[in-house]
Amino acid sequence: MLKTFLKIFVELTGNPFMSRQLMTVTKSGWSRKMIPLFANVYKVNQEEMAVPLSEYTSLQHFFTRSLKPGTRSVKGDENTFVSPVDGVVNAFGLISDVTDYTVKNKQIVLEEMLGSGEKADKYKNGMYIIFYLSPRHYHRIHSPVTGKIMANWTLGGKSYPVNHFGIKYGNRPLSTNFRTITEIKSTQNNVAVVKVGALNVNSVHLTHPGETIQQGEELAYFSFGSTVILLIENENFQISSALCEGKEIKYGEKIGFISH
Repeated sequence: MLKTFLKIFVELTGNPFMSRQLMTVTKSGWSRKMIPLFANVYKVNQEEMAVPLSEYTSLQHFFTRSLKPGTRSVKGDENTFVSPVDGVVNAFGLISDVTDYTVKNKQIVLEEMLGSGEKADKYKNGMYIIFYLSPRHYHRIHSPVTGKIMANWTLGGKSYPVNHFGIKYGNRPLSTNFRTITEIKSTQNNVAVVKVGALNVNSVHLTHPGETIQQGEELAYFSFGSTVILLIENENFQISSALCEGKEIKYGEKIGFISH
């Protein structure tokens, strides 16, 4: 019952007023009293946190926490992709295997998600991987490759929940929610990192200032749990054999490679 209440508190509907109220609450100083409760209910790994639980000043500060230096190691090279987040693998596969380039029972429509058919066509022979971040996960997003940031763009208005019920009953939240897309060109291909918001406030914050980015380097963070979708252009990209739906993964772990 307690966990259900907390999930309702964090994973709200798309009502703009309620979303703003939640943001106000989580930024407030008194919300820090709820941090131990969240950490306990969601079984947050406190050993990985950059500072002790008592030093977080609000729920939002806790949600956007950093990790201790050296907590993660990046296990990739120029031919390898690594996970951009800590989360759960929701789905993955060939984009060309799904009708009209849709996945998850039409919950993602590439043309709609990226903003144009021209952008979507670039990825039609590639792969997709969907990662879900729950309230217990580390909320910072890292680059899966080393490369040049070609563009950042933002689409969408309202943001509905991206949990199981939101995906099942919502109006295509993964392709219509507020979202920020970062396109990175590596030595092998283009990759679109789609960061899907979960509230009617800007819960996606870009943090990387330059044009070039190293594999594993921080790209952005979520104020709240949500979803990251990777679209990988190269048809020679191979998903790691260790990847499976429902798998817990941490950023820096290998998710696939370019075969030659």
